Amino acid sequence: MAEKEKSGTAVEECTHDCSTCSSNCGERTAEVDPAAQARKEMNKIKKVYAVMSGKGGVGKSLVTSVLASAVAALGKSVAVLDADITGPSIPKSFGLKQRANGSPLGILPVETATGIKVMSLNLLMENETDPVVWRGAMITGCAQQFYSDVVWGDVDYMFVDMPPGTGDVPLTVLQSFKVDGIVLVTSPQSLVSMIVEKAAKMAKMMNVPLTAIVENMSYFKCPDCGKTHKIFGDSRVEALAKEYGIPLTASLPIDPSIAEAVDEGRAEGLFELLLPLAKAIAAQ
Repeated sequence: MAEKEKSGTAVEECTHDCSTCSSNCGERTAEVDPAAQARKEMNKIKKVYAVMSGKGGVGKSLVTSVLASAVAALGKSVAVLDADITGPSIPKSFGLKQRANGSPLGILPVETATGIKVMSLNLLMENETDPVVWRGAMITGCAQQFYSDVVWGDVDYMFVDMPPGTGDVPLTVLQSFKVDGIVLVTSPQSLVSMIVEKAAKMAKMMNVPLTAIVENMSYFKCPDCGKTHKIFGDSRVEALAKEYGIPLTASLPIDPSIAEAVDEGRAEGLFELLLPLAKAIAAQ
């Protein structure tokens, strides 16, 4: 067999079969993880939507859980990836208490009562109130692993609950995941809308379509007199949608029963709140 020089040493001509060679040359191919290869073949995630906001506390996890429930109510297979690593709240929204299990193929997601597949760091923690004191690299690595190392199987729609802001995790998700669209979450206050616009501009920079915008705490309907009151001022959802060319909009009211349902893990029972939006997304 002909020989060639590698690092000043005469070796046999490379056959590109690393199993027959002990040389640690630059042409050595990386060993393929059989489990990773199996997950790659099994995981068929058709659509991925990131639920984002430039600010915390506007109801992003609420929108994620209710929108996922609404799409599931349409008969679609749905998954939720909780990418808010330091503030995971998706399991509580769905009333999930059990820990996620592992298998030879990878981590198995936990399923809700209606079959929504969920992965969150709180499903791996011994105590859900234990803090996650990690630096950025570990946090982004965890978010990536939830996408690649979980046995998701066949999924029609995956919703990614993002942490607030436009930092490491949102950047990693938009760069690394095959994101089909973004659902922005805001509230009527001008300050919140201004910060949410930062997330909208980030989406434009990353060339990811802005699919919908949901305004939470948009109004309060008095149960006694039936009048509608704009507690936080006039709605800005239509103006923001027009400014950024967002085709779909939705509004959620201030309603203690919504907060109570989420706190008690009954988010799936709220699916009708965003059913029109879910139908519009599923029709795309």
